[in-house]
Amino acid sequence: MAVKLAILALLEARPDKGADLAAFLERGRAIAVAEQGTVSWYAFKIDETHYGIFDTFESEDARNTHITGQIPAGLAAVASELLATDPDIRLVDIVAVK
Repeated sequence: MAVKLAILALLEARPDKGADLAAFLERGRAIAVAEQGTVSWYAFKIDETHYGIFDTFESEDARNTHITGQIPAGLAAVASELLATDPDIRLVDIVAVK
């Protein structure tokens, strides 16, 4: 397995919406598990309003499939309710992995 591509998405919840954003991310795990091209998928909490997603892929096709998939679409649908700012989504290259 040659994991070489990733997505880092940083999310800022509206005040008092951090728990709702965390619940949304927890539900996203099942979707990520079903995506064959997604090698790993992490949802994380930095503090009460800052969260993120980090996922990895072996190919550009797999990453593009994920970008246009259910998790980003679901986030777009709830963004105005849950997010204080637009998501900061970065396509990144993996330099080293263990």
